[in-house]
Amino acid sequence: MSSRLNSALPIIIAGIVIWTVALIIAIIINAVAKIILTCVVGILLGFIGIRYTKRRAKREER
Repeated sequence: MSSRLNSALPIIIAGIVIWTVALIIAIIINAVAKIILTCVVGILLGFIGIRYTKRRAKREER
């Protein structure tokens, strides 16, 4: 089961990268603040997802 959780990490990282690219594009085109905040929240949730996945994998190793 641990390997399945660790295989989710590349997907989460890809999501963070996509949200970061969207944030950069939104800043360049002077998007509405709501769009910029959506990108920031997406990035933060990605990092929370990484933390959660690693902690859950570590918990299941026991």
